[in-house]
Amino acid sequence: MSLASTLSLLNRIAAASLLAIGCAAHAQGVAQAATVNPSAPPPGTMTGAYGQSLQQQQAAADKLAAPATAAKPGAAQPATAGDAVSRFLSERGLTATAESGGSSRLLASVRDTASDLVLSAMNFLGVRYTRGGNSVENGFDCSGFTRHIFEMSVGLILPRRADEQAKMGSLLSIRKDELKPGDLVFFNTMRATFSHVGIYVGEGKFIHAPRTGSAVRVEDMRDSYWSKRFTGARRADLSAATDAPTAR
Repeated sequence: MSLASTLSLLNRIAAASLLAIGCAAHAQGVAQAATVNPSAPPPGTMTGAYGQSLQQQQAAADKLAAPATAAKPGAAQPATAGDAVSRFLSERGLTATAESGGSSRLLASVRDTASDLVLSAMNFLGVRYTRGGNSVENGFDCSGFTRHIFEMSVGLILPRRADEQAKMGSLLSIRKDELKPGDLVFFNTMRATFSHVGIYVGEGKFIHAPRTGSAVRVEDMRDSYWSKRFTGARRADLSAATDAPTAR
């Protein structure tokens, strides 16, 4: 081999060696950078304001789509029966705020000898009004509602019509200032003295089935409409009614 050929071969070998050394150094530098900066974003991470905005929007969408898998700490627990009654009265305007003390007063008055009757009546809040109705399935009119509640809760069978209930001989006529929970309250709403009836629940309020298109609800007797139309109240001997056999 000539001298020129030998020198050319040596130059090629040297160039190849330098290229290999350079590649190895570059690989080592990349590895060191990854070790020194472990907080660098993972592959596929978008950088810049626009890219980060897109990622935030996607994260928000994923969060909304993800189903709840566990109850949060401090989540409300199922209410007890006592809590349900108190909340039931409060939600429907039967009690004043806790700060005023009205809630405890009415709750105490409802839970007297007439408690079963009044609380039974409130179980039917929201049942639709139906003229001539006397059941949950068919709806109630005013006298059908009071008749159903008295029969179901204390076993006392009232007459079917409001005026007949007002004239029932076994019921005691009482004044407005003597009202107690469980008393029947009567109103003149159709140009007849006893054309409407409801059940007094305390604190000036009564529960009734009002009219077509409405449902069983609680209203305040002190409102001008009801105050002007109040015509009387009747009280049943609930203890005697409970002990007496139910006969139709």
